[in-house]
Amino acid sequence: MRKILVVDDNKTTLRVINAQLSNDYYVALAASGEQALQICAAGKPDLILLDVFMPGMDGFETLRQIRANTQFIGIPVIFLTGSSETGVEVKGLSLGARDFLTKPVEKSVLIHRIDLHLRFAAYQARLEKMVRELSDSIAISFAEMIEYRDESTGGHVTRTGRLVRLLGNKLIETEAFGDELTPAELDMMVRAAPLHDIGKIAISDRILLKPDRLDDEEFAVMKRHAPIGASILQNMYRRMPTQRCLYYASLIAASHHERYDGKGYPSGLAGKDIPLCGRVMAVADVYDALTDDRVYRRGIDRAEAFNIIMEGRGTNFDPLIVDAFAALRQDLANKDL
Repeated sequence: MRKILVVDDNKTTLRVINAQLSNDYYVALAASGEQALQICAAGKPDLILLDVFMPGMDGFETLRQIRANTQFIGIPVIFLTGSSETGVEVKGLSLGARDFLTKPVEKSVLIHRIDLHLRFAAYQARLEKMVRELSDSIAISFAEMIEYRDESTGGHVTRTGRLVRLLGNKLIETEAFGDELTPAELDMMVRAAPLHDIGKIAISDRILLKPDRLDDEEFAVMKRHAPIGASILQNMYRRMPTQRCLYYASLIAASHHERYDGKGYPSGLAGKDIPLCGRVMAVADVYDALTDDRVYRRGIDRAEAFNIIMEGRGTNFDPLIVDAFAALRQDLANKDL
């Protein structure tokens, strides 16, 4: 059953709307903007009916705070008001309200408007999901083509993405980084992960396909793939600013070869100066690279790769991320990573 949150400081209005809707929806009632935010945090509603003029936090400020949380951006909000002033409606729509209803609201009109906006929100969510899946598929395919250049199976792209997901979920579960890592941000990181080596497109085959270790000069060229990849992705993000995952991808491309002790490349960043997404990607990338066959060596077994990650705690890698990785040892042994 769909959840409708009704916010109004007038108890009579709350009782009337609850009676009108309770047969068709689960109705949550809030007598203030502050209470509405608490209810949203406890469980995301499918639609919000929001009074404009309330003491303390009015409807406009309540809507601002709702829209400030990326988790609630797609929730349809219908303002309830006894005012007929055009300025009130314009201000509400500019803040992201979907509709306005004048109190008292006739039941059939209320139910019709709610149904209309719920249908539209569902359609919009399906469309956004289709676009996201298409763009992710294109990104993964492009990244795999780059991986194939150095005779990789291409599986590195998808495996590292799965490992970023596992690591991120464990970090969220343990609250290792508090509010710094949220499920929404993790989703962006997972979508961005396949593009971490996109800069290799600018590295010559002579270096990518060399069957031996790179010399110092060749390695200096190879290291350029990190800033090149970041630049490519930054330009893509400027052209497509709604694709927030490209911003995360640029950070990951630039920083996944940095080391926690500051001895990595390309910028020699250390500790928390390295973006969190880059620190997570570093562990996923190294673990999969160690276990994967490369043109210049055979992959090592998972147990040995696991120990190498453990040995890098506090030097190569963020200690908290290595601790999360250690907690995943059984998952790593059982999953196709």
